[in-house]
Amino acid sequence: MVDVRTEISINRPIDVVAHYAADPDHAPQWYDNIKAIEWVTMKPLQLGSKMAFIAYFLGRKLEYVYEVTDYVPGKKLVMTTANGPFPMETTYTWNTENVGVTKMTLQNKGVPTGFSKMVTPFMSFMMKKANKKDLLKIKQILEQNK
Repeated sequence: MVDVRTEISINRPIDVVAHYAADPDHAPQWYDNIKAIEWVTMKPLQLGSKMAFIAYFLGRKLEYVYEVTDYVPGKKLVMTTANGPFPMETTYTWNTENVGVTKMTLQNKGVPTGFSKMVTPFMSFMMKKANKKDLLKIKQILEQNK
């Protein structure tokens, strides 16, 4: 099983961070591996929303559909893959750390199958590295746009 949890402090209020991060249309801007997103269901984001993602990870093109399985605006967003090569659950949580400072947590959990199962420790390491990079990018974007 893969269970990667990464967090960062962003010098922006929780409503700003959560609003930006929970908008799938922003994902290609701050996720290095995500190249495109297309809404399968109608906007806005809500429980049951589905979005198709195209990403590249470890040199492979991945196409998958995420479904929102839990959403508390400004607090938590949970999405699970409805299809794709690697069943995954992605959770964002946001907490106020100090006045105007938000702690954002990004967690990916999944059970690799096939070839992926054999390289789970390596995948966990690479996912953690990618998640740290992505959180630094969202921090940079949000702190520059004050």
